[in-house]
Amino acid sequence: MNRNVIRNLIRGFYDVQKLRISTGNRIVANFHAKLGREPGQKIEEMDAESKKILEQLVDEAKLITTAIAEKRSHVDTVIKKHEGIIDDEIEYELVIDYLVLLETEERYTKTIEKAVKQFPIWQYFLSNVKGCGPIMAAVIISELDPHKARHVSSFWKYAGLDVVNGEGRSRKKEHLTEIEYVNKNGELATRKSLTFNPFLKTKLIGVLGPSFLKSKSPYSTIFYDYRNRLENHPKHKDKTRNHRKNMAMRYMIKMFLKDLWIAWRTLEGLPIEPDYAEAKLGLKHGGDN
Repeated sequence: MNRNVIRNLIRGFYDVQKLRISTGNRIVANFHAKLGREPGQKIEEMDAESKKILEQLVDEAKLITTAIAEKRSHVDTVIKKHEGIIDDEIEYELVIDYLVLLETEERYTKTIEKAVKQFPIWQYFLSNVKGCGPIMAAVIISELDPHKARHVSSFWKYAGLDVVNGEGRSRKKEHLTEIEYVNKNGELATRKSLTFNPFLKTKLIGVLGPSFLKSKSPYSTIFYDYRNRLENHPKHKDKTRNHRKNMAMRYMIKMFLKDLWIAWRTLEGLPIEPDYAEAKLGLKHGGDN
């Protein structure tokens, strides 16, 4: 299967997921508004109470849909006789929209799972990584290419995990690089640009990393060991707890990418060359970074 196909699938999945989450939050916000209070939360942040409310609304919408089908009644008539949270047709339609998006997301998930299994790296390595499911594997397969990465540092740099002036790469102005491009007038110009793939970095650090910790993956041991070393290192002990956590998360993902790079290059019959820390400093997993 072409990598572009799985790239389109995974981007479509996240587009639908984002819309589904946003729709769910609007539904809950509407409920809070009926009670005269504002939820005041971001799209990704839905507390336990709000999730419970959304689940109840979804269950009620399904019951109303069944009643409409069975009694062949108009939606408004069924809602008037219904006892529950949903009390008007617009609210019902909003919940139905949410369910349609949820079903679409689930279809994407099943399709992606089938697609991922067609790539040898899934069977050879990724399927055995605890905390890395088919969706994250699809992100990795679609965004990384072992043929273009002669060194593991290429994976690190593309994922935005390299170091700039002693600190992790970010979107800071001083971390941008100047690139050439052709402007709308057809003239060669330059602009400041990121040196990494922000989508890939967000998924690796924001999704895969926490998944490793939650599932108690072997990679979580790397995280906790490294964080402990930072807490006891004179150079890093004065950093904030969150700063040390971010450093440990970044290091854990780098070690995962190193194992992935070795496995993928080996699978593809490509030469394996040691990274700088191993070749020059003799360091392996657990070494300073």
